[in-house]
Amino acid sequence: MRLALFNKGRLGVVDGHDLVDVTEQLAGSGTPGPAGALHHFIETTARGGTAQLDLTGLPRVPLTEAALEAPLPRPGKIVGAPVNYLDHKAEMEYTTSIADLGVFLKANSSVIGPGQDILLPYTDKRTDQEGELGVVIGRTATHVSADEALDHVFGYTCVLDITVRSGEDRSTRKSFDTFTPLGPWIVTADEIPDPDTLDLRCDVAGETRQQTNTADLIFGVRELIAYTSSVMTLHPGDVIATGTPAGVGPLSHGDRIVLDIERVGRLEVGVDGNRAVPYEQRPGARLR
Repeated sequence: MRLALFNKGRLGVVDGHDLVDVTEQLAGSGTPGPAGALHHFIETTARGGTAQLDLTGLPRVPLTEAALEAPLPRPGKIVGAPVNYLDHKAEMEYTTSIADLGVFLKANSSVIGPGQDILLPYTDKRTDQEGELGVVIGRTATHVSADEALDHVFGYTCVLDITVRSGEDRSTRKSFDTFTPLGPWIVTADEIPDPDTLDLRCDVAGETRQQTNTADLIFGVRELIAYTSSVMTLHPGDVIATGTPAGVGPLSHGDRIVLDIERVGRLEVGVDGNRAVPYEQRPGARLR
């Protein structure tokens, strides 16, 4: 099942070329809050709720006419996996990998959805795209083993982990508003029995920059969940960005980024540099 948010917070199931509006059936009555209707549904499922869906007679919207939004507009937390492909380690000339570095956190306020724009912060600092498989947690996980890790997954989505190449800590360089595009939907885990076998491709301005298979991850999805849950408790609706392969590169105003992951989906966003400023004009620069 593919679950999406669309048209100002409605919850839909992708059915062929349509979105079937299942907001009332899956999200219940009332306002779901800033985390969104899909996050509410994931939490309800984790508490033992059931989803018995009959799409007959429910409102339909053609996908071509729907305004897709980030499926999780405000995840509880976003966990990043640095240097989790050997080819990326080589291209960046890192001497360490995720095995040495552990994981990091990104601000959940950095999330945007399909069709929106990444806002470049600086005119004179390189900002890169990093295409990644996203894992959405469905059950609370703490100190789970790799063997049981996938039992705690709700589904998968596409993630772009946008990064400024400057001197600050990773969590700063990757947490600017708009720096975590998510979507276009979440594919439930039953449709992807093995997340470590998926082809991934990321194009920028019409040219392929990144192309890999998740089989090449240093910490595969199971190991990554097990490691992360040994550090921090993972809650329903949390997102793990599994790491990026070689091919990261600078973004420019007007670029279009397309991330395509086998069996998951295609996420496309734009790049806007109109509000970028010189790095030395950032707040606090004069106090150094």
